[in-house]
Amino acid sequence: MATEGQAPAPRAILRGHKAPVHYAAFIRDNQRLLTGDKDGFVISWDLTTMRPRAVWHAHPGQPVLAIAGWGPDKVITHGRNNKLVVWKLAVEDEARLSTTLPLDPPTEPRPDPWIVNILDVNTLNYCAFSCCSSTSEPLSVSSEVMIAVPNTLSSSAVDIFQLPTQARQHTIDFGTAHGIVFALNLSRQAGSLTLIAGFEDGTATVFHYSTEQLKWVNQYSLSKAHTEPVLSLDLSPRGDYFFTSGADDKIVRHPMPHITTPPGQESAPAKSPTTTISKPSTSFKSLSTKHSGQQSLRVRSDGLIFATAGWDAMLRVYSTKSLKEVAALKWHQVGCFAVAFAEMPNSAGGNDRKNDGNNAVVTPVSSSTLGSPSSLQIQQQQQQQQELQARGKSTTTLATAKFGDMSVKEKRIKQATSAHWLAAGAKDGRVSLWEIF
Repeated sequence: MATEGQAPAPRAILRGHKAPVHYAAFIRDNQRLLTGDKDGFVISWDLTTMRPRAVWHAHPGQPVLAIAGWGPDKVITHGRNNKLVVWKLAVEDEARLSTTLPLDPPTEPRPDPWIVNILDVNTLNYCAFSCCSSTSEPLSVSSEVMIAVPNTLSSSAVDIFQLPTQARQHTIDFGTAHGIVFALNLSRQAGSLTLIAGFEDGTATVFHYSTEQLKWVNQYSLSKAHTEPVLSLDLSPRGDYFFTSGADDKIVRHPMPHITTPPGQESAPAKSPTTTISKPSTSFKSLSTKHSGQQSLRVRSDGLIFATAGWDAMLRVYSTKSLKEVAALKWHQVGCFAVAFAEMPNSAGGNDRKNDGNNAVVTPVSSSTLGSPSSLQIQQQQQQQQELQARGKSTTTLATAKFGDMSVKEKRIKQATSAHWLAAGAKDGRVSLWEIF
């Protein structure tokens, strides 16, 4: 814990990777943290014990570019070996897998999880895949998923595949004016697909699939939003903004086009809804941070903050509303490459766990700004209280109901899965876990 005048410190350090950690992702309602490294290893960490539950060589000898959970029992990994692999990784599958860490010499071969799908993809430009559900169901329960990756023949175009069929559904050719694609985000907006792309020349664009014209239509473009390539981007939970970071020192908040669907058509098949699209009502906002090389930008699921991993070994947390830096976290001594937020309980804006200055391990950069930790906490607590009052329950009653009859093991699981985790992976092969507002 951090107190006034003390530097914040991580709650835990996960040591296991021998090579730099390139990606991190929370899955299964925060019960597991998956991390992937430069040598192609993936580790599944149990957050109740901070121990590995599964270790396998997903992409031998090549960096892991991205990881995502799919449904209750599948994990998708994307490697620099031009392979995107879907693995079966249910809780019961972990028992037959190795827990020998990459740092330790194995006494026997590490078995792989069962492979569900393998997709040959283009990874020449190090652009990670992005995915979303094929239907209105969330990705955590959906049986079908859409995958966006750079085109096999052209790194300035994007292919969209459907899994498990592995059929290519769309190809979007952006042309060569902006260079190759560096970052992608695929989502469903108003029942249809929306693709955000960041390019080599710093440009950011939004394309939406028109169900009336049966083609992809450019709805937003900010030419050279960055003076260097876009390194990462992420969409806000409400879909009203997206954020980009680049090899330069800029963080940019971009407005999303306003997409609406007539009532009753939201859950219709992908090509049937009639959508109305209007141009963004606000303009972009750019922040010069004075810190070049911030990557792996991730927005927390409550939409209040986002974080970046810095080449200068710093983790930085920003307010989505003001773009002001609200925390700067330092533990790693070498460059950070990956960050990930745990899913927030009641992600729309509240959570059922007390969060005050004693629980947070970060201190505000400025307590007077809208984006300061104290104001973020107040906003969360107000949302919590409103939700509790709407249900006719007090905070004390709710806490008693949740914890009164739990076993010690159940309490540990509850505490681990409801914590406000921020995970960071670095060049040193270590993963730091921070608990923040």
